[in-house]
Amino acid sequence: MNTIIQKVSLIKSWKSIFIDLSALLFIYLIPTFSHLLQFPLYFIEPMRLMLILALAHTNKQNAYFIAISLPLFSFLISGHPIVAKMVLISMELSLNVFLFYLLKERIKNIFPALFLSIIISKSAYYLLKYFLISFAILQMGLISTPILIQFTTSIAFSGYVYFLLKNPKNKV
Repeated sequence: MNTIIQKVSLIKSWKSIFIDLSALLFIYLIPTFSHLLQFPLYFIEPMRLMLILALAHTNKQNAYFIAISLPLFSFLISGHPIVAKMVLISMELSLNVFLFYLLKERIKNIFPALFLSIIISKSAYYLLKYFLISFAILQMGLISTPILIQFTTSIAFSGYVYFLLKNPKNKV
């Protein structure tokens, strides 16, 4: 029995490592893909996409790791986003993870739990970003990705996780 548990743990560890490395590679290559496709891929919220994959396919600790490390990694390799926005994005993604697990237990339905966690964390992000812009800590517009696209990606991400996790053997 212990051997089976160890093998399952090892498989889960490798799955987390694979998702983490894929996320870092994806974030690293986003500018190249955007240039090749001549489409601003940041519209699909690549960091949130990787966070959603971590939420759906790994565990809570790994989702927090992704939430904190992806903005930091992006800053370290490209200098973008700037430090204040990097911290803001990490906070938003971490809040998204926290709220998802909290709401999942209270609502008992994955779709609204994830959708609400995204909407609430985005609202907090925009509120904090507004204050950072007001105090001249950030010098940029408040909204860079159109709200309709953000709403659409939020529904798509929530739908993906809902359909994936509605099967009891795929539960997080």
